[in-house]
Amino acid sequence: MSTLQRAMVILEYLSENGAAPASELIDHSGIPKSTAYLLLKEMQQLGLVSQDDRGNYRLWVRLIALGERASGQLDIRDTARPHLEALMNRTGLLCHLGIFDGDAAYYILKIESQSTISVRSSVGKRLSLHRSGVGKCLLAWQPESVRRAIVAATDFQAVTPTTIVSAEALEAELAKIRREGWGFDNGEDVSAVRCVAAPVFDGTGGVAGAISVVGTSMQVADAMVDSLAGQVLACARDISRDLGWTEA
Repeated sequence: MSTLQRAMVILEYLSENGAAPASELIDHSGIPKSTAYLLLKEMQQLGLVSQDDRGNYRLWVRLIALGERASGQLDIRDTARPHLEALMNRTGLLCHLGIFDGDAAYYILKIESQSTISVRSSVGKRLSLHRSGVGKCLLAWQPESVRRAIVAATDFQAVTPTTIVSAEALEAELAKIRREGWGFDNGEDVSAVRCVAAPVFDGTGGVAGAISVVGTSMQVADAMVDSLAGQVLACARDISRDLGWTEA
């Protein structure tokens, strides 16, 4: 193995197992003892690992700094675009990527459908957190304190006959979304427009955004919802993996 490969073996072992003595790292990696000690010393000087009073090695702050910089350079739109284009081609439906910001959600990417039937939307559009599929998915995975504060402050005005109109009903809907992994907007924001959505997670396991397919009630008929949900979930997982998420 090259020096870089040997270093990666050590770093990956520490990331999975926490602190470990040099002897354990040597046994796991198969790196010659003298080489391993030299490599660990160099990694310690670079701030990649540290050594505690017991002589155990652990990952150290330079990796955190590098990871944060790498995360900042990952534009979720660039990551999601090819996956959403493929999802649009498979379903024939308009696709979106949305993010959470404060007390609302916003579309940041739109992949237009080639269908002759179109649903109007735009990048930058503000979304309701309780009437839209993307909004409900984003709200469902917020920390409990954030979620409860938003629900408590929500104006439950009935925009359509299917709009959620109470905090209790919304909390029940959000629990269902967390349980099933996807959300559904049954014409709750715009009559006869339906949306199937799923969350996208980043390398920390936090929700980074949500994707959706959108169509009219004719395009997203009752019999199609479960199939579309499976496709949206699979697409969301692919994007999440590209952002560094690993499934538990």
